[in-house]
Amino acid sequence: MNRRLLTILLLAFVIAGMCALLVYRLIGGKLAASRQPTFTSVVAASADIKLGAVLDPGNLTTVKIEGTLPKGAILEKDKNTLVGRGVISDLYQGEPILESRLAAPGSGGGLAATIPQGMRALAVKVDEIVGVAGFVTPGMRVDILISGIPPGQRPADEGTVTKTLLQNIQVLSAGTDIQKDAEGKPKQVQVVNLLVTPEQAETLSLASNQQVRIQLVLRNPLDTKTNQVPSTAMGNIFRDQNTAPTQPRVKTEAKVVHEAAPQSFTIEVINGTKRSEAKFGSSGGQK
Repeated sequence: MNRRLLTILLLAFVIAGMCALLVYRLIGGKLAASRQPTFTSVVAASADIKLGAVLDPGNLTTVKIEGTLPKGAILEKDKNTLVGRGVISDLYQGEPILESRLAAPGSGGGLAATIPQGMRALAVKVDEIVGVAGFVTPGMRVDILISGIPPGQRPADEGTVTKTLLQNIQVLSAGTDIQKDAEGKPKQVQVVNLLVTPEQAETLSLASNQQVRIQLVLRNPLDTKTNQVPSTAMGNIFRDQNTAPTQPRVKTEAKVVHEAAPQSFTIEVINGTKRSEAKFGSSGGQK
């Protein structure tokens, strides 16, 4: 074979190999750079923080998160903006702090900071023995029942009436305790703060001012369905539902018949100088 041709082929292979090596290094470097994890520093809790607490610098630390950040995560550069904000949900050590777990700036801490926009917290006095008032803890869901005699109704008509006033209402606090008990232990209290709408607050406040008894009925937190529950009267409970209802008694009044007085007439009798009168009935008999 011609030596010149061999030289050309050898040079071509050398050049092709060098080009392949150059392309490999360029693409491989980019791939390696893309595979390197990216870490971002975000603000996290330095210790367990309870609901209602107000953040201070000692509560805050930073952690590095690889890849995509959680929605609402707060970057390290914004750490100082969290001081003084209230916590509306329990935070745990090392957990990144999210905007959704904090109250709005300036709202402070405590119970007020846990009230969502458009809602109200209403304190209701309950009997610690009645219903499940002694077993209510923050975060539970209850129905509210009222029992009493409706206005304008006589007690002898139907007796006491019980009505389901509100359903699926969240408990904000039991007494002064706004923390959820980790062991779910019951706590006997006489005042419960409920999370309601302004309209529900008016209804419940009106019922609280009447001579009625308020009871709380505990419900499953996953059961959010509300039903149309008819009110129940004491008279309906004791009435036999298997027999036909008795016809109401009709009050009758005795009629008094007045007999017409018998007609009478008078005759004047003149006997000489004497005058006398004689009365006779309609039948002609003298009276």
